[in-house]
Amino acid sequence: MADAKRYEAVYIVDPALGDEGIAAMVEKFKTLVENNGTLESVDQWGKRRFAYEINHMNEGYYVLMNFTCGAEFPAELDRVFKITEGIVRSIIVAK
Repeated sequence: MADAKRYEAVYIVDPALGDEGIAAMVEKFKTLVENNGTLESVDQWGKRRFAYEINHMNEGYYVLMNFTCGAEFPAELDRVFKITEGIVRSIIVAK
């Protein structure tokens, strides 16, 4: 990957999914990134309280991923975040 860039993604999982559901969600996105680039780290921050209510929820399970990939993959990852049931919010930033 000559055009590989470093990215950071933070996403919030609905804590109502439970421990197994959250673990499955984290694993799903780890696999997606590994199949399209190089996963550098996954940092699970755990449950955090929101500053304001989002979708009638007061807290969410935060996950930070650092990865390297081609320039076309972040748009696809963002699309998958948006259509995945249980993802409250997500953001992808080029480092």
